[in-house]
Amino acid sequence: MCEAKPPRQEYPDTDPEDTSEELTALVCLESDLQDGQMMEVDVGHHTVLLTRTVGKYSAMGNQCTHYGAPLSKGFISGNRVRCPWHGSCFNAQTGDLEEYPGMDCLPCHKVTIQNNKVYVSVNKKALRQEKRIKSMVGALPGVTHTIVLLGGGVTSLICAETLRQENFRGRIIMATRDDLLPYDKTRLSKVMNVESDSILLRRMEFFHQYDIEVWLRKEALSVDTDRKMVTFDDGSVQSYDQLLISTGCRAKGLDVPGMKLDNVKMLETPEDARQIHAACQGCNVVLVGTSFVGMEVASYLIDKASSITVIGSSEMPYQNTLGPEIGRVTMTMLSEENVKFHMNDNVTEVRGANGKVKEVVLKSGKVIPADVLIVGIGIIPNSELLQGSKIQMDSKNFVTVNKYMRTNVPDVFCGGDLTTFPLAMAKNQLVNIGHWQMAQAHGRIIALNMLDKPTELNSVPFYWTVLAGKTIRYAGYGEGYTEIIMKGKFEDRKFLALYIKNDEVIAAASLNYDPAASAVAERLMAGKVITKKEAQSDDLSWLQLS
Repeated sequence: MCEAKPPRQEYPDTDPEDTSEELTALVCLESDLQDGQMMEVDVGHHTVLLTRTVGKYSAMGNQCTHYGAPLSKGFISGNRVRCPWHGSCFNAQTGDLEEYPGMDCLPCHKVTIQNNKVYVSVNKKALRQEKRIKSMVGALPGVTHTIVLLGGGVTSLICAETLRQENFRGRIIMATRDDLLPYDKTRLSKVMNVESDSILLRRMEFFHQYDIEVWLRKEALSVDTDRKMVTFDDGSVQSYDQLLISTGCRAKGLDVPGMKLDNVKMLETPEDARQIHAACQGCNVVLVGTSFVGMEVASYLIDKASSITVIGSSEMPYQNTLGPEIGRVTMTMLSEENVKFHMNDNVTEVRGANGKVKEVVLKSGKVIPADVLIVGIGIIPNSELLQGSKIQMDSKNFVTVNKYMRTNVPDVFCGGDLTTFPLAMAKNQLVNIGHWQMAQAHGRIIALNMLDKPTELNSVPFYWTVLAGKTIRYAGYGEGYTEIIMKGKFEDRKFLALYIKNDEVIAAASLNYDPAASAVAERLMAGKVITKKEAQSDDLSWLQLS
């Protein structure tokens, strides 16, 4: 990847007195960028991403529309640029979003080549815009086709947006028991004193503008697929032509005495996050569960609680997902910040005084003082509304769908955490993956298939976790891996772990090794095998490491 910035010379028309609408700069020579390369260039103190794919130069915004990562530090392959931080993908020629978790497209700029010199022209108004919403339509009077989306999460939101982007002019209703518009749930365990307003994915004006009806505080109680009707908790009934069920999951409680005491907390909503933040200040906090949420909450509370104790039922955190080696690293990272761990143990009782938590009793006999108990031990699918319907569920009450995200009932789709779906990169093995980016991908695939544009789910799972200020990124699906090939060292806090199964890489986890996770995701998504031999090699050029 071309990292060095060539000397730049700006046109005279960059004068501050200039009143033209465009700003043009000479950014490099034609020979400075080879095919399949990209680099960051400046146009009037504004960074732009310049790419060259299939002989064609393109220029677009350099900030990922998700959290603003510099795309020039990402991974380019064919016509796609993938963000180094969270895996969002953009078309290198159009700037259009092609993979989540980003929500918006990138602004594009004009490229001209004269005398082997490359010039980029930027509209001055566009300088202030780092995001571009894809063109969308509204409803048309007289189009009666109704699509009902149950659940107010990101699957429903992306489904609604995609329908409008694809020219659907009928009625869209999004119904949720929540009292908030769709928001960024990944923030809850990372920034717990969060204002609800600051994490909304879209404002109410957006829904009004594109005729997406949002029904808040309205919970679906049952679905009659024969009559195509949904009944809600206020007694109202709504008919549909097509239905999406993405009601998600809720936190599982501990089945032990004392769970009804005050200051026993579970994290599901922004209000829960704020309450946990407030309740834990200067207190003894016990966290049960070493999943991503539990570990992130422990990390967040490091400089706020007076003591933090984590109880885990396995030997290491993330034992089943990231493996014991990375589990040990994460445990060390938090232990260095005075977080205490009791692993291979379980809570048997929560004791209280004056109605509040006072201590937590473990199976091992240990008794730990606790002012606040936070439980993060797993999830329960919100699928009660489907009991008695013809919609097929598995033994754990997750809804089973095919690669088009269709249930066994015509015109009924399901997506997000509630779903068991075939994962293309795992030879269509049925999986349940509660990742943010996957829930978004579901929404898009569902919308396209609702519109009879047959599209299979082909996304590669990508997620990240923030611990003690460090981000671990993960791409792929590592279940059943037999060995890990390491680049870098765990103890140096700079590594890439490649998970191997049947002599192929099936997943990667990285820390301070960008954009390696994005490179692996892109290869897996393209259906290209990464062999064990390639993983073992010292030649890492394919990772485009910055």
